[in-house]
Amino acid sequence: MPCWMILCLNLQSALSKKPNLKLEKMMSTRERQVSDLGLMRRYEPDEDEMKQVFDKMSNNKAKIEFEDMRALLERLKVHDAAHEAKQILQTVGSKKDSSVDFGDFMEVHRKGGVWTSDIVSAFKMFDRDGDGQISAKDLKDAMGMLSEDCSLEECRRMVKEVDKNGDGLVGMDDFMAMMTRTMKLSRLPSSSAIALP
Repeated sequence: MPCWMILCLNLQSALSKKPNLKLEKMMSTRERQVSDLGLMRRYEPDEDEMKQVFDKMSNNKAKIEFEDMRALLERLKVHDAAHEAKQILQTVGSKKDSSVDFGDFMEVHRKGGVWTSDIVSAFKMFDRDGDGQISAKDLKDAMGMLSEDCSLEECRRMVKEVDKNGDGLVGMDDFMAMMTRTMKLSRLPSSSAIALP
């Protein structure tokens, strides 16, 4: 499960290279207090996990190509997937053909890092019914969108591995802990703080 969640997180990061301030404004005060995480934290991704994500995105090839990205974005129901795929690959890729090799892929993630707001967005991709929890059914539906065939029982086992309070659901705190367990928190210089209106 973490590899696919990191993939969704990776796509969120690729689509926006900075914290999602609109998302932060939409989150209730309660959501921010409950998680006590702050959306302006930045993490450094784990290279081994990112290699797994890269391999999934590239279909185990040496580079992510347009068709790989377009197909993935279409499965995730991204509006105008072809245009978005082209934009991502042109922005991230250093090759003439706009493909992305693992070096390009890691460079983007080292520079931009992983923002807490990106993790919140990834959580919302898995929280299919919008109730603030990821159930085994939510996970099964999301995995299906990613062309991963998992039984409901397998999804229950995955949820149980992450669920800290034993309620059979993955809350934001559980999800954040799982997503950041192998990442190092980055220290940002005070000049990179972003003021909210």
